[in-house]
Amino acid sequence: MKPLLLKVATGTSASFSVRRDLVPFFNNKWHYHLELELVSFEKGSGMQFVGDHMKNFGPGDVVFIGSNLPHYWRFDANVIEGETEYVADTMVSHFSEQFLGRTFVDLPENKHIKQLFERAKRGIQVNGKTRKQVASLMQDMLKAESFKRLMILLQILDIIARSTEVEYLSSISFLPNPEQSANDRVNAIYEYSINNYMNKISLEEVAKVANISPNSFCRYFKANTGKTYSGFLLEYKVGVACKLLIEDKLSIQQICYESGFNNFAGFYKYFKKITGKTPHNYQKEFIAQN
Repeated sequence: MKPLLLKVATGTSASFSVRRDLVPFFNNKWHYHLELELVSFEKGSGMQFVGDHMKNFGPGDVVFIGSNLPHYWRFDANVIEGETEYVADTMVSHFSEQFLGRTFVDLPENKHIKQLFERAKRGIQVNGKTRKQVASLMQDMLKAESFKRLMILLQILDIIARSTEVEYLSSISFLPNPEQSANDRVNAIYEYSINNYMNKISLEEVAKVANISPNSFCRYFKANTGKTYSGFLLEYKVGVACKLLIEDKLSIQQICYESGFNNFAGFYKYFKKITGKTPHNYQKEFIAQN
């Protein structure tokens, strides 16, 4: 799958950018860029794709994306459609690895920052108290100007680099290759799959969407994502089920069919295989933690 190269503008008066997005369209394409990206979700929820990793995202999440790592946040339909009680509110910062000069990260004092930039190439989810601390500092960074804003960003990087409350997102085996002809295939495949996951998707259908032959599709998908298309689709369905379980508005049997599974046995089997928990235990643990 070929991500789109996006050029991130920082402006002429700053070495990096920070902004607040109140619309859910700021990064709704499978894309990558040279700049690192720090994202804090204040409001809004949906599905997060980072490299070969996929999970639900929601308010309070903080993610750090490394250089050239393909990623994509697809907000839920009720956010995209602008329903009043469902809104997007996201803080985003972009900066290059050399935003303070070519030698800055090579200083002995900044070894942990240099290592963080390397680790971020797999994508990092920031959790626990660190997540709340980073989100609060991003709020401060939005209000600050010039030198103070720069100092806050350095503080954030130092905190994440030293924290144990972080986890990798993409697998170590995922090797993005953005130079291979940027095109819209990945967006077409994702959009089609997301819009039709409740129906049975044939190989011929999805191969036609990708504009390649059915015989080549499976090999192409596996070579570029590290997983099979059927595996990707199962992960997406389980992700939908997780979101519905968290919302706790439907019975588990209803959730089985709302997430695109045709039978209860298959739903339980794949849900436990992917999450390590039964649907009931997943819901119970989430409620207990919140």
